[in-house]
Amino acid sequence: MSDTENRMTIICWSGDLDRVWPQYILATTGASYGMQVTLFCTFWGLFPLKRPEVKITGDNWMTKMLGVANNERLSHLNFGGMGPMMMRTIAGRHNVAPPEELRDIALELGVKLAPCQMTMDLMGLTRDDLIDGIEEPLGAAAAMANMQRSSINLFI
Repeated sequence: MSDTENRMTIICWSGDLDRVWPQYILATTGASYGMQVTLFCTFWGLFPLKRPEVKITGDNWMTKMLGVANNERLSHLNFGGMGPMMMRTIAGRHNVAPPEELRDIALELGVKLAPCQMTMDLMGLTRDDLIDGIEEPLGAAAAMANMQRSSINLFI
């Protein structure tokens, strides 16, 4: 099997709970099957890599407004903000690990979580604002090079 056939790249552009879950479920499944897995986290997909205590404050009113999107939500059926709690409760009843736990498992399995440097710059985030154990920030060119080597590329 060539190196290309055993790689998966997931572009994580959404931080919505119902999209973060499949990002980590597919990543951990791929890693469990021996694949080299990279998650390139850009725009709202960067939020799950942010330390919980870090708030996006920005240096101008436009960047400060990005902090409003910092709240967990569902892409559909958000139910005025109740959707994420309902989804987490249902998942817990079915023994589905929460995304934070799946993220930690992914790191233990060797999944590479790579933040997007441009998005970090746009949101005024530094490397210190992100969780430990992740890769150094990458640009779009590095993400594209990684996708060229992958047999599975997903955009979630």
